[in-house]
Amino acid sequence: MSVLDVKGLTCTVRNKVLYNNASFSLNKEDHLGITGANGVGKTTLINCLVGKTEIDTGDIIWQKGIKIGYLDQHADVPKDISIFTFLREAFKDMFEKEKELNTIYEKMAEAFDDDLAAKADDLQNFLMYRGFYDIDGKIQKTAQGLGINAFGLEKQLSNLSGGQKAKVILAKLLLESPDVIIMDEPTNFLDKEHIDWLTKVLINFEGAFIVISHDFKFLNDITNCIIDIEFQKITKYTGNFQQFLKLKDEAKTNYIKEYEKQQKTIAQLQDYYNKNHARASTARSAQSKLKQLEKIDVMNPPKALPPPTFSLTSLQIGYGVTLEVNELVVGYSHGLLPPLNFIVNAKEKIVIVGFNGIGKSTLIKTITGSIPQVSGSYKWTDTAKIAYLEQELIWDDPTKNAFEILKDKFPVFDDNAVRKNLAKFGITGKISMQAIHSLSGGEQMRVKLCILMLTPANVLILDEPTNHIDVNCKEVLKEQLMKWDGSLILVSHEHEFYKGWIDKIIEVKKK
Repeated sequence: MSVLDVKGLTCTVRNKVLYNNASFSLNKEDHLGITGANGVGKTTLINCLVGKTEIDTGDIIWQKGIKIGYLDQHADVPKDISIFTFLREAFKDMFEKEKELNTIYEKMAEAFDDDLAAKADDLQNFLMYRGFYDIDGKIQKTAQGLGINAFGLEKQLSNLSGGQKAKVILAKLLLESPDVIIMDEPTNFLDKEHIDWLTKVLINFEGAFIVISHDFKFLNDITNCIIDIEFQKITKYTGNFQQFLKLKDEAKTNYIKEYEKQQKTIAQLQDYYNKNHARASTARSAQSKLKQLEKIDVMNPPKALPPPTFSLTSLQIGYGVTLEVNELVVGYSHGLLPPLNFIVNAKEKIVIVGFNGIGKSTLIKTITGSIPQVSGSYKWTDTAKIAYLEQELIWDDPTKNAFEILKDKFPVFDDNAVRKNLAKFGITGKISMQAIHSLSGGEQMRVKLCILMLTPANVLILDEPTNHIDVNCKEVLKEQLMKWDGSLILVSHEHEFYKGWIDKIIEVKKK
């Protein structure tokens, strides 16, 4: 039985048709992943489903009475309450029932009433059945699973970072236990341990969910079906991510065979008509062939989005120590971590791991000079030329387009050079001329990677570079980082991305 039916969906955003007459269903047991290249409309599809984006034509029909939970990482939350109080709001309906029960008890204290007593029993059973008396335990368990305890349940929401806020919103969503969960990149702010916990929760979730994720191991572990967005079509496949890739490859092979077969038939019919329509003896049969030709529903030629074609070139870095960190304490008003001591050698590739929200990005911002250290020291070799890719999609002027941003960043480039370099990352045509904030997260990250590629450097510092990019871009980036001949400092929660080619792992822990 379906809980959602999408029929004939057509949606245009900024004069770009994302889906044309697309249809699919979500069944009550579906654990569904959404895949597709950057910019095809994965997030827009979710926004269509929850009513945040208007569609051109079609129908989006949810089952009546269905409870939908949507992970909106940018949602406004109350500023003046604690995390614990906010998470308790997930059980608002039960607290209202408790209030009603207490009112009945107060009335019964004055005068016993059989009807009130029966109602009180019903309410009491309802609360017990729904686990009301274990709410605080559920909150603690979920907070522990997502790493929220690391920064404290009594912390005010106004004091949270973007990543911490996203975790809290996700925790509240899970505690609400909706019939359908809709999530866009839920693992972006989670480390491996908490991704593993969320994976188990979603595998055992009895309802349906829809999720977008560029963490393909996570997507493979939690899904039993996939919808793929490509060339304005939405196609649903049964199976997890690996099975989808196999089925898609088989479908592509079959399509190519059918297309080639049809093209051969068209050529034969056209050739017969061309040779015989002018002859009296064969004109009738030639007209018959023409009618056959006109009835053919011509298949579109098979095509594929090209992967990025960029390459990274390192400046000479020399030998010895590239970075030396001594008793370094990072933070803002106070230290977030114990004093850190480590070195990065020339041409060494290291990854920094640890609980999300623990201070990895703060460490990166400190050693790049974006913020001052609390105490201790760090020293770069005099020959270090650093290129830094930050995690956040923040721009000095979000109204500028990719072409303007690159032109400003590299004024020595003429217009053709700017277009050529953007094209290496698939940023072409209208996309390159749209305001940068209007692009998808993946498209914005491709622009940032383009800037990174063009920045002369022998040290790369990348903070969660895979959060927004699709499988093609991720594979090219991984290949280029493996070839990189300078020093590399990588922050990543995605173990599968760096497994097997990193020289050293530095784990940061709380005091």
